[in-house]
Amino acid sequence: MARKKTAFEQFFSLNWHRKRLGGAKHVKSSGDFAAMKVTLVDGDAPKQTRGSAKSLDEHLENLRKEFAGQPELLWHHAKLIVLLRRGVDTETVFAQFSELWDAEGLYLCEALNLRWLVSATDTFADHASDSETRVLATLVSLLVNTVKIYETERILADGEPLPLSPAKVARVQNELIPLFSGLSCFTIGTDDTLRNTRWRLDPLMEKGAVGLILKTVFDRLQVEDTAFARLRAVHHRERTGWWSS
Repeated sequence: MARKKTAFEQFFSLNWHRKRLGGAKHVKSSGDFAAMKVTLVDGDAPKQTRGSAKSLDEHLENLRKEFAGQPELLWHHAKLIVLLRRGVDTETVFAQFSELWDAEGLYLCEALNLRWLVSATDTFADHASDSETRVLATLVSLLVNTVKIYETERILADGEPLPLSPAKVARVQNELIPLFSGLSCFTIGTDDTLRNTRWRLDPLMEKGAVGLILKTVFDRLQVEDTAFARLRAVHHRERTGWWSS
């Protein structure tokens, strides 16, 4: 695995400085959050970006199109993340990012999609001063990226995704079916593993902005087309349910 460059090495990287060029003009005061929630970004339909331009100005302009027709506050949130990833006045920008989440966390959790919620936790993981916040933020990113990995494998496989086999579901109720390294199959319909995991997560979901993101992300994974939702659909033991009521 490639080693992450140190801050010293980045300082002498021409590409690093090129990607930050002109960043200072994008660092502004936090602004009026209430006004930004009712002001919409120009454009008819959002267009998701892929990759990023070396020029910061060009990248921000392309990214703005992703928020066409949506509240300016969501674009402001994305811009702060980009500035932080490119190392532009990180102390000032992260203070603004934290202020935004402290003031508008509920709104952001409701309005942002999973992509940008994970980008937010990546940002907390990279820049938060306390280790608890960094660890919790990394947990959220790990959860979503794990789901993203197996769902990518599933959607790129040849043929349609296979339905559960009733015979195999019945079998797992009565015998241990090994997976690997001592792990065994989830007992579909009754297993208490995810409920117990949820109980452990509940106190963490109360820890500030990142805890709120964790709860939002976990709840969304139960209703999107994920293994969580597919197993939920065939779970029948009420006392071992793991989703929010």
